[in-house]
Amino acid sequence: MDACALLGGPKENWPADLKERLAAAKAAGQLLIGVDRGALFMLEMGLAPDLAVGDFDSLKPRELSWVEGVVPDIRYSVPKKDWTDSELMLGIAFEDYQLDRLKLYGATGGRMDHSLINLFGILNPDLRPYANQVSLEDKQNLIIYRNAGSYAIPQEGDYAYFGVTCLTPVRQLTIKDALYELAPYDGDYLRSFTSNEFLPGRADFKLSLASGAVAVVYSKDLIRFDQV
Repeated sequence: MDACALLGGPKENWPADLKERLAAAKAAGQLLIGVDRGALFMLEMGLAPDLAVGDFDSLKPRELSWVEGVVPDIRYSVPKKDWTDSELMLGIAFEDYQLDRLKLYGATGGRMDHSLINLFGILNPDLRPYANQVSLEDKQNLIIYRNAGSYAIPQEGDYAYFGVTCLTPVRQLTIKDALYELAPYDGDYLRSFTSNEFLPGRADFKLSLASGAVAVVYSKDLIRFDQV
């Protein structure tokens, strides 16, 4: 089963067609997950989450009542906890619902501490086995994660650029069949190989690493600088 999760990040960072994406996912039988205020955002779009996770401390009593009256599976957390709501959601989604893939929206923008845990929470040792199954998208970026292995990374949508960011120490990180190739690289700190591009006529590039974890960040400019 595939799923889409909406977190509580600011609406101005959402993909412009998010409502249509979520409605299409719902129609295709995918699971819809609301994380804290994300559950309310879904209801405001006329979409009922199948699962809601959070302490819901950002909701007014009447808003929480609306969520509780509609969502069939609600997992409550407490404000003081070791795992964030987004980490709890990832654990529940993969362990209880046995998801194949999960797309996250509303994970960036606003408070930096929230954005960072949403970006890096998949490195939690209990969650990292699911890293390859998670993607995160906002209005300008698409992020996928890869643990050690060899992959053909496909082009996606209208993203003009990609970067590969080391999230852990890595060994033998290699990029081939891209505008800028990377010879086997070993490193022990967070480093990002940015502003790369797919080769004309190729639908993917080759990525491999012997150990570690990376994020592949697809991105696009929202302003065309040749028209400024």
